[in-house]
Amino acid sequence: MNKQLIDPESIVVVGGSNDISKPGGKVLKNIKEGSFKGQLYVVNPKESVIQGIPCHSGLTTLPGVDLAVVAIAARFVPETVEYLAQNKNTRAFIVISAGFSEESREGKELEERLVRAVNSVGAVLIGPNCTGVLTPGHQSIFTLPIPKLSSKGCTLVSGSGATACFIMELGIPRGLTFAGVYSVGNSAQIGVEEVVKYLDLNYDPTTSSPVVLLYIENIRNPKLLLRHASSLTQKGCRIAAIKAGSSEAGMRAASSHTGALASSDLAVDSLFHKAGIIRCYGREELITTASIFMHKPMKGNNLAIISHAGGPAVMLTDTLEKGGLNVPHLQGPVTDELKKQLFPGSSVNNPIDFLATGTAEQLGLIIDTVDSKLSEIDGMAVIFGTPGLSKIHNVYELLDRKMDSSHKPIFPILPSLVTASEEVQSFLDRGRIYFPDEVNFGNALARINIKEMPASGKANYPEIDTAEVRNIISSSSSGYLPETSLQKLLDAARIPRIQEVIITDEKQVTDACRQVGFPVVMKVGGLLHKSDLGGVKLNITGYALALTAFRELMAISGAHSVLIQPMAKGMELFIGAKEDPAFGHLVLCGFGGIFIEVLKDFQAALAPFGTDQAVWLIRHLKGYRLLKGVRGRPGADENVFADIVSRVAALVTAAPEIREMDLNPLMAFKESIMVVDARIRIEK
Repeated sequence: MNKQLIDPESIVVVGGSNDISKPGGKVLKNIKEGSFKGQLYVVNPKESVIQGIPCHSGLTTLPGVDLAVVAIAARFVPETVEYLAQNKNTRAFIVISAGFSEESREGKELEERLVRAVNSVGAVLIGPNCTGVLTPGHQSIFTLPIPKLSSKGCTLVSGSGATACFIMELGIPRGLTFAGVYSVGNSAQIGVEEVVKYLDLNYDPTTSSPVVLLYIENIRNPKLLLRHASSLTQKGCRIAAIKAGSSEAGMRAASSHTGALASSDLAVDSLFHKAGIIRCYGREELITTASIFMHKPMKGNNLAIISHAGGPAVMLTDTLEKGGLNVPHLQGPVTDELKKQLFPGSSVNNPIDFLATGTAEQLGLIIDTVDSKLSEIDGMAVIFGTPGLSKIHNVYELLDRKMDSSHKPIFPILPSLVTASEEVQSFLDRGRIYFPDEVNFGNALARINIKEMPASGKANYPEIDTAEVRNIISSSSSGYLPETSLQKLLDAARIPRIQEVIITDEKQVTDACRQVGFPVVMKVGGLLHKSDLGGVKLNITGYALALTAFRELMAISGAHSVLIQPMAKGMELFIGAKEDPAFGHLVLCGFGGIFIEVLKDFQAALAPFGTDQAVWLIRHLKGYRLLKGVRGRPGADENVFADIVSRVAALVTAAPEIREMDLNPLMAFKESIMVVDARIRIEK
């Protein structure tokens, strides 16, 4: 990304046409009729004048030019770009042409040649196979709509040109403006991640777009996206994204709970969460989220609903409370005084219903009261349609003024899109953004107001014996680690484990049981899925029983040892890790037993992360209250659990050869948590 792409002083359309039904003709028309104030050229060997612009028959007669928009057959594109880059000092290219890597092997070769030409001079390339670029400086795009462009609008970056159009089609009628639109097409050089990087490195809180919207089908560089999206959100920019499609990369028959649970889509969720990106699953969600971002932020979770229609207010209340937000009951002298100034039958307990006959003056009074006298309220949703009795321009004029003067955010929900179409349009003409549906608004607000994972900090990373971890991994072969190596690896990471003795001969049974202390658990060594094979013997209380159990376990095909542990009872917990080929290591934590197998109650995050992030994961488990102890049952220390979770993250960071890891279960006692069973697979 560079100035020549964002704000060029000169543009050439190669393949421009008088036929505006063709991409080359339409893009030229859009540039001409847009905001571009520089020198515009067009190249077409078949014409002398195109859309009133003198036409160059070839490239040689062109002067130097900043940006080239190329709309010619794919086979001619590389040589065109090479010539412009080498001879006309062109440093930005938008290649609209299709027929490249998306189509054939030959097309891929053309695309690779195109990228080499651009890279050879340090230029930038958008496309090929894209619809173009919109910035406040120029509208080099062949599609419609072309929205109102403002530096304080949203920046939209899309891997699909058509989807970018549809997103704008949905947002523009609701008042959403745009600072820029980048349709990256094949992303041969510049993809979604690189645009986010540019936005981050050039972010200025006073002039840059405050909201970034992404449509992504393939995350090519997750680490780049994470780094710069995280940086952007920490600077105050808000990001919402649709990630479409599910990756099959790395999917195989899973040999552990973690392998079965840790999908690539879960990795996307974890990346977005870590970066502070709000994930959306459709255009409606994306536009509604963006519209909320464009209003003043709420500083808490308590909303007042102000309406002259009961039904929508009830539906919004239900949606907000299901989403974890609050619609507090209001009562006391302030609301008593407010009720006296409204028509009989009005309700002020929240939702505040001032009836279908309520006036603009009453709405203003309610807003002022909530803003200045009800400190427990953090924001207002104003639902206002019209019964159709008369024009209500004064209501929308008042709403516009109050949105400026109120200290708390006001979210206008305007459902009367037919009866009050004239009034709604006047509201939009004032530069406002509105919400047509209260339930969509409520769902989006709930997603936004869920507290994001705290930013990573090295101060919170646990210390592990990295040198010993590397020594163990270096001396181990690919596959599942044997019990002795596994124990050493956990010890090097300072992950507490239950006392365990490994024996290979029945003569060792008595001493091992004496060392551990009855009752004991005995497990077959060297095999996966021990329980399915009958390889676990529980609650063994005597030496004779232990000897019999040893013989039965060693008789299982493939057995080479027996593990003896004390029989422990406590709350079962779970930690796992899995490497995603694109995203890195995903660490999961949750409750063991039925919670992980049936209820799928777990949280996940991408490593590395520290103890603060681990605490956040634990507190967002559905069964979190169980850690506090319920109905006389002992709980577990969440800080100890978080420390172990963060140590697993540190371990897989130090040993990237770990492909899958299960600590299942961990047993929680009064003041300690220990690993009872573990499984680690490495690949070198």
